[in-house]
Amino acid sequence: MQQISDYELELMKIIWANGGTALYADIVKALEDKGTPWTKNTIITLLSRLANKGFLKASKTGFRNQYIATVLETDYQEAQTKTLLDKLYEGNAKGLVSTLIQKDLLSPDDYEDLRKHWKGGENDK
Repeated sequence: MQQISDYELELMKIIWANGGTALYADIVKALEDKGTPWTKNTIITLLSRLANKGFLKASKTGFRNQYIATVLETDYQEAQTKTLLDKLYEGNAKGLVSTLIQKDLLSPDDYEDLRKHWKGGENDK
């Protein structure tokens, strides 16, 4: 899966949070709500790049463009996690989890939830 920039990811997160589809106006509003209003040219350029990379497709709804995610958020997260794991830990998940615990990046509650999940006592949270 192709890499996307942090700014492209920001747009994808908005679209994923909106059920995988968003109008341009939805995207602008979400950016404004986050306190990060971007220019129209920036947004259009990033959406075009995402479409070229295969993350989005655009369709016309009247006079407006609707942007539809063609990559699921979970699929992207999985691919990026694998890339991180391979790049930093040579594929060793134990090393990643150890770092999360040792550096207090995994709260005791998170740790307990994961422990229960691995033991089959809890499905998903």
